[in-house]
Amino acid sequence: MRRVTARHVCRRPVITTPITPASWSHAEAFVPEDDVLAAARARAEEVGVVPISPGGGASLRFLASVLEARAVVEIGTGTGVSGLWLLRGMRGDGVLTTVDIEAEHQRLARQSFTEAGVASQRARTISGSALDVLPRLTDGHYDLVFCDGDKREYSAYLAEALRLLRPGGVVAFDNALWHDRVADPAQRDEETVAIRELGRTVAAHEGLLSVLLPVGDGLLCAKKVWSPDDED
Repeated sequence: MRRVTARHVCRRPVITTPITPASWSHAEAFVPEDDVLAAARARAEEVGVVPISPGGGASLRFLASVLEARAVVEIGTGTGVSGLWLLRGMRGDGVLTTVDIEAEHQRLARQSFTEAGVASQRARTISGSALDVLPRLTDGHYDLVFCDGDKREYSAYLAEALRLLRPGGVVAFDNALWHDRVADPAQRDEETVAIRELGRTVAAHEGLLSVLLPVGDGLLCAKKVWSPDDED
């Protein structure tokens, strides 16, 4: 019998059937949302905020749980939808630091956290521009940084996240597919170009291990890989 070695194995690209709307909807609803999250979503609709999808939120909860996250930064508080998902995955003593330029949105988010029974000391809301606030946060202190702010600032958020994250920490960006625009090279508006360039930067970065999850409007995640310099 002829011995098959690695060089004799025929490698062919795996072609899968694109996901159907029914399967996408099934995946999005796989982890159901409760009344507290539904109320937070209703507040978001009232003030014109588009929160992370249920599938994206469940992914954030999963990441926070796997990381046993004690310290998380969120850029874009909204009315608390993503914050609730993050807090539910974090350790019981974990603290969410969430930043938003709209103080009224943060008031509504605090209402959502209260309804969920989240202790006030576990959710620190900071009103202001993310690029003004983030430089004041502690280097290497955070387990997870979630970005859902101004898409044109995503590359700047990445630079801040790399400083804020501990080795092994994760940065995640919502709207990484941006309503199917990122995959279409004909789309050249400022926000689409910024998100597209972010994806290229993350994929090529030697210090990041990345994945693009097709949940919601796309969730781009990257782990900060440990390096000897991290011990300096």
